[in-house]
Amino acid sequence: MTVPAPRVRRRPSVPGRALPLLLVLALLAPLGLLFVQTDGHTGDDRDLAARERLGVRYLRALGPVTDALTDAQTTAVAGRPVSRTALTAAIEQAAQVDSAIGDKLRTRERWAGVRAKLEALPERGLADPEAAFQAYGEVTDLLLALHRKVREASGLVRDPRSDTFFVQDAIGADLPAAMVAAGRLADLATLAPNRPAADRPKTVAELAELRVAALGPATDLVDDLRAAVDSSESTDLGPTVLTPLDTYQRSVEALAAFSAPAGAAGPDPVQLGAARRGAQSAAAQLRQVILDQLDALLAERLDGLDRDRWLARGAVALAGVLLTALAGVLLTALRRARRRAAEAGREPAEAGPPPAPARPDSPGDGELLAVGGGRAGDTERWRPFDAAR
Repeated sequence: MTVPAPRVRRRPSVPGRALPLLLVLALLAPLGLLFVQTDGHTGDDRDLAARERLGVRYLRALGPVTDALTDAQTTAVAGRPVSRTALTAAIEQAAQVDSAIGDKLRTRERWAGVRAKLEALPERGLADPEAAFQAYGEVTDLLLALHRKVREASGLVRDPRSDTFFVQDAIGADLPAAMVAAGRLADLATLAPNRPAADRPKTVAELAELRVAALGPATDLVDDLRAAVDSSESTDLGPTVLTPLDTYQRSVEALAAFSAPAGAAGPDPVQLGAARRGAQSAAAQLRQVILDQLDALLAERLDGLDRDRWLARGAVALAGVLLTALAGVLLTALRRARRRAAEAGREPAEAGPPPAPARPDSPGDGELLAVGGGRAGDTERWRPFDAAR
């Protein structure tokens, strides 16, 4: 009789044992790479939005400087003494803002130049109104350049969303340019009657140029804000901006009407000056509303980016915990398999070799008999009490 040999358990190979752990690591690698990329993009977007808010803060400080400067220019061109109270207060406020965030926006040098020009303006009107017009024109050009510098350094000009891009373009480029050009237009209309008759064609051309320079940005501002309202998902932007925008648009229409050429005499300086003041007042109100809405949109974006960052970090942490737990389970199972294999290898050694099967010497002792003339392989073992059947 053949006795089957004891079954020996096959130990798993080393690659087979390490395969589950390699799979866990293969899952961790792309997950970590995806998190790094997502976190990096979110961090870049957050840094840009935070920097843009600094730009909004700086533009808010430059608004009163623009108002006070245009008013001082009108007073100086008219030959009256200039009160520097409003201008000095606006300069000090802007200086405080530049001292706080000027290094981050790299505006220190530019603001120092503008401030020096502002403080060099005389308190009394210059004897020559043309010289006053020229001096104030140079300072307003530097102020508009500072507006551009703030927008570029803060990243407002690179804003990725359409609503905030249109809003920043309206408040940082269109509105200051329109206000400065409207002030120059009204002041030039005041100077025009006193110029020599030989300079009349040149004066008419300058008035036409300034009229386009004032009405063009004002029209662009209206278009930008309406585009921002149409493209924005915010429910507050439209109702908040449209009312002061309509007021500003009506004041610009009045400015356009009174600045239209009226024969050789040109526009009426009194009516044009009143229209300019109305447009400036409406622009100041609109500027405050726009800056508040722009800052609110950027703050909302920052909150959303922070929320997305924390959600991504929480998801990665949870995935890491689950994969760590899976790795622990696999390591535990591997240790158990090794222990069982070791125990199975010790059991045959302790029991010794199996006994050899006894060979029967007689039929009574278990000799196999052929049944029905068959072969020896078709035999049956002799059972007790078979003889009694």
